[in-house]
Amino acid sequence: MSKAIVVTGGARGIGAAAVRLSARRGWSVIFSYRNDDAAAEKTTAEAEAGGGKAIAVKSDSSREDEVIALFDQAIEAFGPIDGVVNNAGILSPMSPIADMTADRMRHIFDVNILGSYFTAREAARRMSTSRGGRGGSIVNLSSAAAKLGAPNQHVDYAGSKGAMESMTIGLCKELGPEGIRVNAIRPGLILTDMHASGGDPGRAERLAANVPMQRPGTADEVGEAIVWLLSDSASYVSGAILDVTGGR
Repeated sequence: MSKAIVVTGGARGIGAAAVRLSARRGWSVIFSYRNDDAAAEKTTAEAEAGGGKAIAVKSDSSREDEVIALFDQAIEAFGPIDGVVNNAGILSPMSPIADMTADRMRHIFDVNILGSYFTAREAARRMSTSRGGRGGSIVNLSSAAAKLGAPNQHVDYAGSKGAMESMTIGLCKELGPEGIRVNAIRPGLILTDMHASGGDPGRAERLAANVPMQRPGTADEVGEAIVWLLSDSASYVSGAILDVTGGR
């Protein structure tokens, strides 16, 4: 069955993989991105070449009005929404907490936590059966940092991803009666450019020896797990936090 999917932060990395792999199933996807027009155009072209429909929308997930507008555009373009990938997130350069500024922490929490809650709220409003929706699936993107803590590097980011896991547990119970499954993916060392934004572009390769599978993962490997949770094949899976970490 064709589905209509919303992906936040879908221009690059794991988000782009979710867009491409959803499109390969013949699903229609609308995705947000912040500022990389070239990456958004590339992801859109790849998705449509894969057989689906894709629309890119420049949107800041930390802005309530822009998240609402994204969902409005999705419904206008595709009709009822069947799935949401709550992926948009940022990472700041490595730092111990003693040296973190309030602006840095506020920006991390505004995007990674508040933006994710805005996205989950709009998904609940549009997908809940009691509000005229037809149910569906929400997939939240956490991180292995949520359980490792990222000491001396990214404890603010780790904490923001811990919030994603708490939200997943709460919403699976709150939204289950509304026909909405809620799960989370916890990626490990994945080959994306997020490591560069954290000031360590070679981090995934350098730490690969600590992974039982002896290699970093790819965005597509995480994307496959996301698409499975969106699909009807995961029809009785809710409240799960799925590690995609190579055993780390």
